[in-house]
Amino acid sequence: MTGAAGHSPRPLSVAITGGIGAGKSETLAAFARRGVPTVSSDELVHRLYREDPDVRKAIAEHWGERALDERGDPDRTRIAEIVFADRDELAWLEQLLHPRVARAYTDWAEQLARLPEPPRLFVVEIPLLYETGGQERFDAVVVVTAPPEVRAARGRKVRQDDRTARLIPDEEKVRRADYAYVNDGTLEELDRFVGRVVQDLTTR
Repeated sequence: MTGAAGHSPRPLSVAITGGIGAGKSETLAAFARRGVPTVSSDELVHRLYREDPDVRKAIAEHWGERALDERGDPDRTRIAEIVFADRDELAWLEQLLHPRVARAYTDWAEQLARLPEPPRLFVVEIPLLYETGGQERFDAVVVVTAPPEVRAARGRKVRQDDRTARLIPDEEKVRRADYAYVNDGTLEELDRFVGRVVQDLTTR
């Protein structure tokens, strides 16, 4: 934790992270239902593919048509297939996107802080938070986990590939987190957990 600025007028920055199929998006949605500004890194990547001319140009020049759809736009499915099979290509894409994603949510946070009545906190979903050292940018981290059988029941079986070995185990993420939740129950239980986190962060 980088220091809970409870007495600062700036919003507290909160990150959600966890494994595939653990329920990060549902957790983010639970924060949003409580009026907390939220954004996901996946949403920011979508925006970069759609709107950032440098990203679009780099992808077209690096991979050509095999990474583009029929309109000449970056195709997320095709790109995923390319990087899934090649660690070097994945590293290239991460070097292209990660700094821009970090800049995008930093800019968004600055906009929130400049509002006449800034929110008490905001939340960003970042799957590879600890793997990229991104936790240093946040006041608090929420880790969401789920047992493999629960992930499988949700249809989110984790694919084993080159990237899996680079992931920090859930147990280590939980140890480092400010808040952790095993998401193997109902949405109502998840919502109550999020409510407790919001109350704790906004009453410091």
